[in-house]
Amino acid sequence: MADQDAEGIPNRRIAGIAGVCRFICVFVAGLTLMFPEPVRGEDGPRIVGNADVVDGDTIKIGPVAIRIHGIDAPEQGQQCDRGAGRKWDCGEAATEAMADLVAGQVVECIPLTTDAYRRIVARCQAKGLDIGGEMVGHGLAWAYSRYSSDYVDAERVARKRSLGIWRGASQPAWEYRADRWNRAVADAPRGCPIKGNISNKGERIYHTPWSPAYAKTRIDESKGERWFCDEAEALAAGWRAARWR
Repeated sequence: MADQDAEGIPNRRIAGIAGVCRFICVFVAGLTLMFPEPVRGEDGPRIVGNADVVDGDTIKIGPVAIRIHGIDAPEQGQQCDRGAGRKWDCGEAATEAMADLVAGQVVECIPLTTDAYRRIVARCQAKGLDIGGEMVGHGLAWAYSRYSSDYVDAERVARKRSLGIWRGASQPAWEYRADRWNRAVADAPRGCPIKGNISNKGERIYHTPWSPAYAKTRIDESKGERWFCDEAEALAAGWRAARWR
């Protein structure tokens, strides 16, 4: 199974970067109210504004979903090992740490490419700090070395100091997702395990197999709810990912 949260598709990288640049230029020209300080830096277009947190490695500035480059944080609901058979809520801790980093700050992101789910992959900073480096350096995300070696050194230091996810032998987020995906596929109709739920407010929200609400979410296709085979399909149909803050 392909990684369900791939940072980018290598053979589309050049086209993706060009598309990102065109995309951001449209926002810079047309959404100045939504982005307080849209700028074009020396490295090209940037996304600048206050951020909402989706999880430990994803934020939103206005309507734009941004995947932080080079890191993979524990999923919301994921627990990690802290030694002696004890567990802690590392996914929740990662989400809260991201929220602390961006709270009340103007976040500046340099787009690099797009991922398989149409999110912009970007290097971002807040409070003058590199967000990816802070998350990895405090042991609240893995260096996503499959796609970038930028934070490998920061991870090495966090591991040496037994910070966060390095307190014990925790399962990396990509393995956690893959494990839950494979188990859910076996039980899902037509092998499509993503649940497209319609909330009481009429919001169309999808839940992946690693969502904390996945097990208790029931799909009633007679009400327009449905199953999806991947996140790209859900997004294209007008559903949004579940948010935890």
